[in-house]
Amino acid sequence: MFLQGANVNAVLRSIATANPSLYVTQEQAFECYERLFDLAPEERQLYRRLLLEGPVRGRYVGMDDTREAASEERDALHDRFFKFGRAVAGHAATEALKAAQLKAEDVRVVVTNTCTGYLCPGMSSYLVEDLGLSSSVRVFDLMGMGCGGLLPNWDCAVGALRHGGPALSVAFEICSATLFMGNAPDLVVSNSIFGDGAAATVLDTDGAPGVLRILDFESGVSPRYREDLRYRWDDGRLRNMLSRRVPVIGAREIRKVTLRLLERNALSAKDIRHWAVHPGGTVVLDCVAREFGIKADLLLPSRSVFAEYGNMSSPSVLFCLKNILAETPPRRGDLGLLLAFGAGFTSFAALVQFGDNR
Repeated sequence: MFLQGANVNAVLRSIATANPSLYVTQEQAFECYERLFDLAPEERQLYRRLLLEGPVRGRYVGMDDTREAASEERDALHDRFFKFGRAVAGHAATEALKAAQLKAEDVRVVVTNTCTGYLCPGMSSYLVEDLGLSSSVRVFDLMGMGCGGLLPNWDCAVGALRHGGPALSVAFEICSATLFMGNAPDLVVSNSIFGDGAAATVLDTDGAPGVLRILDFESGVSPRYREDLRYRWDDGRLRNMLSRRVPVIGAREIRKVTLRLLERNALSAKDIRHWAVHPGGTVVLDCVAREFGIKADLLLPSRSVFAEYGNMSSPSVLFCLKNILAETPPRRGDLGLLLAFGAGFTSFAALVQFGDNR
């Protein structure tokens, strides 16, 4: 199939994911919050509904023990972000290189992204050290892109491939390091659905072996909705801002971005067989399905990720793609979309075509 707008010419060679070792069921999370915090009656009731009756079964968290959730000390939160972020980023990156049958010295580009903590230097410096990458590797660290951060990461990595590949792309988030207690509904929702994880991919120039080709990117930014989805600093800590309008805004804005992408490639939603949509929640996925007029079962890979892991922010969309590759193996030539939105309000889309590129 010839796609008139497709000029990216990059391939995905491998994908790997990682999580901290501590898995907390929603029942355990509810018991933890009851034990560690003095919950107001309405706060406790909302936690009970979201944790015990909601679609998420459990989440991986970057803690050695759930008692660490009670710590609000800034340095301790940063230390957890760094310790567990470095561990999961390194593990995912190592597995991605192994799956691509590459050695550390083969990597020419490293791009990382996160929004749940601050590092200077960025995580790329630690990956170079931990993986034994070349000191001449080109490094890029993106911050503040929110849940959509993986796709601009890919966009950056693909752009850097003009100087040669392969490129190692790593998205990592320790959302539990931004736990912020309070009886505001958006805080209770955030504390009930977000988990921790990392995802790494190896991208390479067209012609290298790969499981899919990356054909095109599109993005959009809508500052008028900035306050609906963002982090803000509150008492020296990150506090998530999550309005009730997010599912509707997110689905509408991602549709605008995606339509530009599809129209440029003379395609419609009916041409897309596989949808890797950021699992921001079941309502988010319902709204996306309605906006595009697609069957709900096309989003089952995203629903499965949300149920097993919660919302891990930026790595989540790659967990969905990994689900698609494992559970509903695409046929050669099938088209797919990766869709995500994040803080700002930003929206991102990537058009891909499945099949070994050799």
